[in-house]
Amino acid sequence: MAAPTLGSAWGPLRLGVPGLCRRRSPRGLWARERRLPGSAASGRSVTAASGSGVSGTDRYCMELLRKRDYEGYLCSLLLPAECRSSAFALRAFNVELAQIKDLVSEKTIGLMRMQFWKKTVDDVYSDNPPHQPVAIELWKAVKRHNLTKRWLMKIIDERERNLDDKAYRNIQELENYAENTQSSLLYLTLEILGIKDLHADHAASHIGKAQGIVTCLRATPYHGSRRRVFLPMDICMLHGVSQEDFLRKKQDKNVRDVIYDIASQAHLHLKHARSFHKSVPVKAFPAFLQTVALEDYLKKIQQVDFDIFHPSLQQKDTLLPLSLYIRSWRRKY
Repeated sequence: MAAPTLGSAWGPLRLGVPGLCRRRSPRGLWARERRLPGSAASGRSVTAASGSGVSGTDRYCMELLRKRDYEGYLCSLLLPAECRSSAFALRAFNVELAQIKDLVSEKTIGLMRMQFWKKTVDDVYSDNPPHQPVAIELWKAVKRHNLTKRWLMKIIDERERNLDDKAYRNIQELENYAENTQSSLLYLTLEILGIKDLHADHAASHIGKAQGIVTCLRATPYHGSRRRVFLPMDICMLHGVSQEDFLRKKQDKNVRDVIYDIASQAHLHLKHARSFHKSVPVKAFPAFLQTVALEDYLKKIQQVDFDIFHPSLQQKDTLLPLSLYIRSWRRKY
């Protein structure tokens, strides 16, 4: 994909030039701060956030999310109370699949684990889930909301294909991966909220793609430390950048241009998702709160002039719970 096309979607973003992503001063936010239920790290706070009848399997899913997908954990806490446990189960299922690639040393073992989850989903829809916490909670969610099996299987199938340690050939391949994983997760979240709306589905598709692209960018330093690079090859080739340049943490203009083009595509998807804002049912907005973290990362990477290895990009955003609460209160995504 040509650089001018991608860049034009975002506008003049280089530092010192007025752009679309200028940061607003956080001054005054603390006056409106309220504690997000369950945002503390203790087990008691997690239990309180989900109500009094929390089961052991439900607590397992919440703790798994809190440790492995903190942003997803916070977003799930802001869903309606009757939907939270199902959202925890869904995201815990996604975490279980996502971590297989990092936990196994051989592809064969990874394929065996994927096969376990394929059979688990089949068993869940046969009312015979295995005695595994995430599987049990997923079964409850399926029974409660009549979740579409196809989306669950798409997530597994795409994660299975992604077990190969190969870079994406082009940005479209990365977007397809994001559509089948992150967007599928959002379609299921909409089902949990009882939303059946074409505009909401379109927004979910674009937000999922933005999430997948941003996740790829955020994970680049980690993957580089393991001598792996998954950034789209077509954009790297366009700017004459090799995988070795990323492994050596080069910071020249060509490397930054690669990151700029990829980040611009994520920004474009967020822009498209928000173009449906007036048509999407308000009840669907809580499913899209992850746009807060995506927007924050894109602003930060712009501020450091698209230096993917800048230390500030690896720091935890302590204001995220507050930002999510305010966005939820304002009924925006």
